[in-house]
Order: sequence, then structure tokens, then C-alpha cells
Amino acid sequence: MIGCSHHDAAVEFREKVAFPSDQVGLALAAFRERFPSSELVLISTCNRIELYTTAGNDNELDRDAVAEFLAEQRCLKMDEIVDQMIYRVGVEAVEHLFTVAASLDSMVVGEAQILAQVKQAYDMACESGSAGPLTHSVFQAANRAAKRVQEETAIHRRRVSVPSVAVGEVIPEVFDSLKKKRVVICGAGEMGEETLRYLIQAGATDVRLLNRSYDRAVALAKSFDVTPVPWDQLYDEVVAADVLIGATSANETIMNQKLFLPLHAKRQGRVLLILDLAVPRDFEASIGELSSVYLYGIDDLKAACERNRRERQKEWPKAKQIIAEETERFIQAIHHRATGPVIQRLRNQAGELKNDELDRLKNKLGLGDGDAAAIKEIEKSFDRLINKLLHPPLASIRDDAAEGHRRGLVEALRHLFNLGDD
Repeated sequence: MIGCSHHDAAVEFREKVAFPSDQVGLALAAFRERFPSSELVLISTCNRIELYTTAGNDNELDRDAVAEFLAEQRCLKMDEIVDQMIYRVGVEAVEHLFTVAASLDSMVVGEAQILAQVKQAYDMACESGSAGPLTHSVFQAANRAAKRVQEETAIHRRRVSVPSVAVGEVIPEVFDSLKKKRVVICGAGEMGEETLRYLIQAGATDVRLLNRSYDRAVALAKSFDVTPVPWDQLYDEVVAADVLIGATSANETIMNQKLFLPLHAKRQGRVLLILDLAVPRDFEASIGELSSVYLYGIDDLKAACERNRRERQKEWPKAKQIIAEETERFIQAIHHRATGPVIQRLRNQAGELKNDELDRLKNKLGLGDGDAAAIKEIEKSFDRLINKLLHPPLASIRDDAAEGHRRGLVEALRHLFNLGDD
């Protein structure tokens, strides 16, 4: 793996090496043409750019070759890539991918989006033909590891961003579902955009977006397929809202109790949930004292985030243990897979020798069709002898495979018995 993320590279550099979605396929095709027997999966998000490669039969494919390919693709100098990219090989690369897929390496640990991004990157590599047997295995194993972390720990169930807590934990306390509920968001900045993302994931279908700059509201509303509303219609939207969200960057409240009271009367006792995510606050705190109004301020939500963050930290060791177990499981499977063809050729060779000797013995002893019982007993004896002779070396090879072929017994066996190459 060669790549960088929010952990080790500034956003300015990540922007330089990132691949827009319409360029990923072209990069995969270019890699395949340059290194036809190698494999590549390219993950490119706002927080990380990582290339997972296999060497295949391309002896020239090493760290520098991949760095040079990336530099050419992004029109950068080789030195820029070499100095600012992180490299991981073998077990470390596998463990890193599993950690990324499980969202343990994300800016917001436990966010669910990264696994979908990893799957999308793998699917694109499959479509382009740049994926292969090894990347198939490792990315499928990464998905399995991520699912285990999701199912066996509470990391993904503990939200730690203000919008995710607001939408995922507070709204369900008031409403069973967002279907048929009018959600009104005031503010189209970063906080409003993130909140929109969680609202759509939660099933909201009637969302109105207001912003002092109407053009900004229109642009953001279009990307999420929600309805933009001019700012001067704020009061009408407050009357119609079931959920009212403040996410502006205004220097003072956009609504105090005096302005809200006549709107409250028009609502005729309907429940209103107000989520004030803004700093300074968008809604005067006293509004929350009125009947049928539930108001959660930024401090309430941040306190919930901090509680969840502490709970996630408790789950961290368990999640890391799962990643370690899945990494070891994958590496052992790969090592055992490498021994399989050699062992099979050895058994085939032994079987051919057995058959030759059995035919020779039957001819010498004059055994025919009428001696089927005797021939069967002789064959069983030959099979037991072969199994007893092969058991110790094959057991040693399996143990060596589990340890990463450190003693080189597979290669030794191949040469000793003249078993040929894979």
C-alpha cells in the first residue's frame, strides 16, 4: 500500500493526489496496461488516497515504480510523492486495510461511510479488470473484518459528531420516524451539509433548506435532492415544521421568544423539536420552555458526543483484537494456499509411483481378476505406507506455512522431490 490520509498529510497535498471519481477508471486502466500481471485497487476520498497493489510477475513493480506511476497520473514530481506518502507491505498493508474498512482509522472513528467507499473502490477495480485473485481475497476479508467490528463491538453505535447525535439519537426520542415529517434546516454551511447527509440516511423525505444566500441553498439542496426555500419564508416554515434545525453562522439568534410566540400559536399545539447546532445559538433558550416544544442546544449535544466518545474508547481494544485475529486468519489462509499446489503435486507423484509398483507386483505374483481381495489389501498397505512417510514432512510444511514460510520448507520440498514451479 502507498498512500496518505488526514493523519499524515495536509489537505493541500491530499487535494493534489486525489482522483476525481471520473478519473479513477482511467487510472486503473493505465496501471493495468503498464503492469499487466499486477493488481490495483484505488481508494480516493476527501480524507485518504491509497493504492493497494500486488507485484504479480512484474519484477519492476516496487515502491518507487508505484510512486512514479502516481506522480505521472497526478502531474507531480516524484520527490513530492516519495516524501509525503506512507508505505506498507505484506502483513502491515493487510492490517491497515482491515483497520480502514472497519473505520478505526477514520477522522470520526466508527463512521459508516468509509466501508461503503472501500467497497466502491473494490467494485470499480473489478469492473476495470485491475483487481485479481489476491485483491479479491484481501478486500473480501476486509469486508468480513469490518462486519465483525460492527457486530461484536459498540463502536459504530456510539455517535460522536454533533449532527449524528442530533439525528441518530435525539430525533428518535421524539419521533418514531422521519417519514411524513417536515424537517427545516436553517444554514447551508458545513454543519448544515453534514446534518443533511444524516437526515437523508435516516429516511427524511420532506426537507426544506433555508440560507441567507439563496444561491448557496439551491446548490446544496440540489446535491441532496431537497427543497430550497428563500430566507424570507422562515416564519412560514417554522409554523409548518416538525423538526427545526439551526446551523447558521449568524452572530446573534435568528429567533427569540418574542418572535416565536405568534408562530407557536399558529402551530396549535403540534410537537416541535428544535435542534440548535449553531455557535452562537440560533434560537433563544427560553423557547424550549414553551408547551409542545423540545429544544436541544449545542452544549446538550456535545455532552452526548463526549459520553459516546468515552464509550467508544472502551470498545477500542476489542475492535483492535478483531482486526488482529482477522489479519492472522487471512495471512495463514494465503500461506496455506501457497502450499496447496506443492502438496498436491507430491501426493500425485506418490500416487503414480504406487500405481506403477502395484502393477509390477501384480504381474510378478500373477494376480488377476480373481484375486481382487488380495490386490485390495496390498493397495491399502501401499496407501498406509505413503501416508506414514508423508505425514511428518507435510505436517512440518503446514506449521511453516502458519508461521509465514520462515524456514522455507515448501521451496525445499519442491527441489528435493523435483516438483517443478507453480
